Amino acid sequence: MKLLAFAASNSRKSINKQLVKHAASLVEGAEIELLDLNDYEMPLFSVEREQALGHPDLAKAFLAKIAACDSIVISFAEHNGSYSAAYKNLFDWCSRAGQKVFQDKPMVLLATSPGARGGASVLAAATTSAPFFAGKVKASLAIPSFNENFDVERGELKNGELKAKLTEAMRCLQSSQ
Repeated sequence: MKLLAFAASNSRKSINKQLVKHAASLVEGAEIELLDLNDYEMPLFSVEREQALGHPDLAKAFLAKIAACDSIVISFAEHNGSYSAAYKNLFDWCSRAGQKVFQDKPMVLLATSPGARGGASVLAAATTSAPFFAGKVKASLAIPSFNENFDVERGELKNGELKAKLTEAMRCLQSSQ
């Protein structure tokens, strides 16, 4: 199985990047491609820019990565209760090329934050909207209090209950293949 994983953040030290990397590693036998949104930085979307630029090559390249995978794992950073500007901009450009951004791929959606809600607001928005963009959400999970529940040195969850929930969520991708 070809698994595409990325954090919906452009932070170089993203805790969501750490989480998605760990989550992807839980899928046995997967060929993992971990993307960095910084590699897909484009001008802020507007209809006028779209008319002037067409669909940027970076948006096409991102959509090609989705097309080439079997499943997707995204961990969403929460910025003021919503998507990060970096993710939203990339998504907006991609959605203009066609509404089926996620191309009927099975997905696990995650979020984490330093706070007790673990990015629950952005995760709820992502889980609700993904099916409208041809995303087949198999599981979703918010990881609260990242700094207390994640062992950065080992690159894994140290909270046993959360680790079991994440492992089960990732099994949903394997069972969908």
